[in-house]
Amino acid sequence: MPKVAKEGKLIGKITHYFANIEVAVIDLTSPLKVGETIRVVGGEATDFEQKVESMQIDHAAVKSAKKGDSVGLKIKEKVHEGYKVFKV
Repeated sequence: MPKVAKEGKLIGKITHYFANIEVAVIDLTSPLKVGETIRVVGGEATDFEQKVESMQIDHAAVKSAKKGDSVGLKIKEKVHEGYKVFKV
């Protein structure tokens, strides 16, 4: 299997962030599953990794999401629209 570069594979971008509940909405361009690790990059200082603990589509918990889905997931740092999301 080819080694993926450290930044990972671009899988989507953030389209909304709910600060009060610390949830980001991500428009996916590739599949994503609970348990995988994502990296969020954007702005001048945002670059962090976190494990996907849970995600939702239309307020229903899902274990996986496919290309084209918009998923909500709890995020550990403040993010903004347009930030890129990678799978690492």
